[in-house]
Amino acid sequence: MKKFIIALFLGFSAMLQAQNTLSGTVTDLKNQPVKGVSVYASELHKGTTTDDNGKYAFSNIPNRNVRISFTFLGFATQNKTISSLQNETTLNIILEEAIFEMDEVIVSTAFNKIQSQNVMKVEHESIKNLQRKGTATLIEGLATIPGVSQVSTGTSIGKPVIRGLSGNRVLVYSQGVRIENQQFGDEHGLGLNDSGIGSVEVIKGPASLLYGSDALGGVLYFNPEKFADANTFKTNFSQKYFSNTAGSSSSLGLKTSTDNWKFMARGSYNTHADYKISGGDRVTNTRYNETDFKTGIGYSNAKFSSVLRYNYNELDLGIPENGIEKQTTSKKTEFPKQGIFNHLLSLNNVFFFEKSKLDVDLGYIANDRSEFEDSNVAVLHMKLKTFNYNAKYHLPKMGKIETIVGIQGMHQTNINSGEEYLIPDAVTNDFGVFGTANYEWNTNVLQAGLRFDNRNIITDAQGITGEQGSFEAINKSYDSFNASLGYKTDLVDDLTLRLNVASGFRAPNLAELTSNGVHEGTNRYEVGNSDLKTEQNVQTDLNLEYKTDHFEFFVNGFYNHINNYIYTSPTGEMVAENAIFDYIQNNAKLYGGEIGLHFHPHPLDWLHFETSFETVTGEKQNGDYLPLIPANNWNNTIRTEFKIKNWLEDGFATLNVSSTFNQKNVSGFETESNGYNLVNLGFGGTVKLGKTAFDVNINGNNLFDKRYIAHLSRLKTDGIPNIGRNIILGVNFNL
Repeated sequence: MKKFIIALFLGFSAMLQAQNTLSGTVTDLKNQPVKGVSVYASELHKGTTTDDNGKYAFSNIPNRNVRISFTFLGFATQNKTISSLQNETTLNIILEEAIFEMDEVIVSTAFNKIQSQNVMKVEHESIKNLQRKGTATLIEGLATIPGVSQVSTGTSIGKPVIRGLSGNRVLVYSQGVRIENQQFGDEHGLGLNDSGIGSVEVIKGPASLLYGSDALGGVLYFNPEKFADANTFKTNFSQKYFSNTAGSSSSLGLKTSTDNWKFMARGSYNTHADYKISGGDRVTNTRYNETDFKTGIGYSNAKFSSVLRYNYNELDLGIPENGIEKQTTSKKTEFPKQGIFNHLLSLNNVFFFEKSKLDVDLGYIANDRSEFEDSNVAVLHMKLKTFNYNAKYHLPKMGKIETIVGIQGMHQTNINSGEEYLIPDAVTNDFGVFGTANYEWNTNVLQAGLRFDNRNIITDAQGITGEQGSFEAINKSYDSFNASLGYKTDLVDDLTLRLNVASGFRAPNLAELTSNGVHEGTNRYEVGNSDLKTEQNVQTDLNLEYKTDHFEFFVNGFYNHINNYIYTSPTGEMVAENAIFDYIQNNAKLYGGEIGLHFHPHPLDWLHFETSFETVTGEKQNGDYLPLIPANNWNNTIRTEFKIKNWLEDGFATLNVSSTFNQKNVSGFETESNGYNLVNLGFGGTVKLGKTAFDVNINGNNLFDKRYIAHLSRLKTDGIPNIGRNIILGVNFNL
C-alpha cells in the first residue's frame, strides 16, 4: 500500500518538468555533516531532510525570493532567503549549537518575517509543546501562554481571552480562514481540535489592519501540521488517557508527498465523562464527545502553490445546569445538551511572478448548532454559512521597501429552524481594502499600514413584537478606517525594542443588536440594542527583549482605549426567574502586560528555569471595572532535559507552579474570587526499544487536588469548583 501510494504520486509528478533546483550540505562548526535536519519552504509546503552526509535537495523552486528554514534540535534555526535562482543553485549551511527556542517564521503577520525581524511581538507555540503540559483541550493549552486565558464551562467549553478581551473581539483563524461558529454566546466554544494542528500564533492587540472586524482584541492563528517530506510516506497514531474524566483521546493520521504533490488525512475521537472536583464529586453533565477529521491535498511547482483542506468537527456537549447531582462515569450526554456540526473547506493559493507574488485564500464554513432541552427535538437550531475571501498582492521590492495591497471580505447567512430563536435570520456582508509597507535597514524595521472596512447587516422580522423570540427587521451599515505603525530596533547587541501603535474596530454582532430571549445555561434574559455603535480602539504596545545564550528576559506593556465598548448590564427586572440584561455601551480602557525570564545556567546544560507574570486591568469611563477580566497570574517552571543510555532520548521533566492571585476588581454583577496555587508535574521523551521508537509523556496536573474556582469560570455563580487532580498518560507512535 505504501509503495502504491508513492508510485501514484510519482506518476503525476513525472509529467511535470523540473525548472530550478536547490541543493547543499548542512554541517556543524566542526565541519561535520548533520543528519536529520528539517529543511522546509513554507510558501511551497515543501520539505525534506538531510541524509547521512548532511545533503539535501529541492526541485521545482520558483525563480524569485524563497525563504528556506533549517531546523534541528539543539541547534539555532537558520532562515535563508534565496533570490534569482539559476537552474542549479547550491546553498551550504553551518548550524550553531543553541539553547533557546528556534526563531520561527511568523505566518500571521503581513510579511511573514522570522520573529527576530518582526515589528510586532507574536507568541508562537507548537502544539506538541502544549500537549506536553497535559492539557485536555486546545484552549486549555493556549491559556498557559502569557497574556492568554479562558472563559470556561467545565472542561468541555472554553473561549480564549487575550489581555481581558474575549468573544467576538478575538478572531480565530484555522487553515488560513477565519472561524465563524456562532461564537457570540458565552457557552459556545471554539469547535477546534488540536489534532492535525502544528502550531499557534497569538497576536495580542488590534490586528484589524490585516483581518478586519472582530480582530479588535487580537488573533489566534492556527497553522496546520506540515505535509510529509518529499518522496516519503508516514503514518502516526497517538493515544491519551485522562484519569479525572475517565477520558481518552485517539488520533490516526497518514501523509505522503512527492516533489510536487502532497496528501494527508487525520481522524481523531475524544470522549470524557463528568469531571471530578477536589474530594471526588463529579459535576453532572460536563461530559462530552468529539469527532474530528482533517484532510488536505496540495500541489506546487515553480509557478504556483495550491493547498485544498477540509475539516469536519462534531461535538456532543452536555450543559451543566444542576451542579453536583447524579454520580456516574457515563460519557453519554444528558439533557440539556448541544449538538454541533462544523464543516470547514479552504483553498490557499500562492502565485509566483518574477519579482512579486499573489496570495489568494478562499474559505467556506457551514456551522450547524442545535440545543436540546429535554428531548432529541432541537428547541434551538441555527445554521450559519460563511464564505470568506482574502487576496494579498506582494509588490516588487523597491530597494529596502516591501509593500502589500489587498482586499478581504465575507458573505454570511444565518437561518433558524428550531422552536426558539436567539437571533433572527440575517445576512452579513464584509468588505475591506488595505495596504501596508515594511522598511528595513541595519537592525531597524519600520512598518505602517492603512485600511478601510464596511460591514452591512440585514435581518428579517420575526415573531410578535414585545414577546420573547421576536425581532424587528434591521438594515445596518458600519464603516471604519484603521491604521498601524510599528518600529523595531536593536538598542545594543542582544537587546531588542519594539513599539507599536494600532487601531482596531468591531461592528456589533447579531446577538448584541437583536437578542430577545434566554440563552441556555446562562440564566439570563438578554435584550439587544439596534442602536449600538461600532467599537473603536487604539492600543499602544511596548516590547523589550534581551536574549543571550544562557539568559532571556522580556517585558511587554500595553494601554488599550476603546470607544463604545459593548457589554451587558442587569436592569433589576426578572422574566420567568431569569434576570434581564441589556446591551449598553461605555468608553473603556485596559492596561497591563507580561514580564518573564528564561535562565539556563552554564555548565548545567540540562537545567532551565522559566518564570512569567501577567496582569490586566479593565475599567469603564466612570471608573467601574469591566466584567470578565482575568486575575493576575505568576507562572514558574523548572525543566530538565536528559538522555538515558540508548533507550530514552529527548527526555524532559518539569515542575510547574501556577499562582493565581485574588481578583478584587470586579464589575457590578460579578463577585470577587480568591487566589490559588496549582502544582503540575511532567515527564516524557522518546523511548527506543530495538527498532521501535515512540514518544511518551506522563503529567500530573493539580497534583495536590486543590479545590478552587477560577474567576472566569461560568460555573462560579453556582459555587462549582474547577477540575481536581488529573493524571494524563500519552503515547505517540510514528509507524
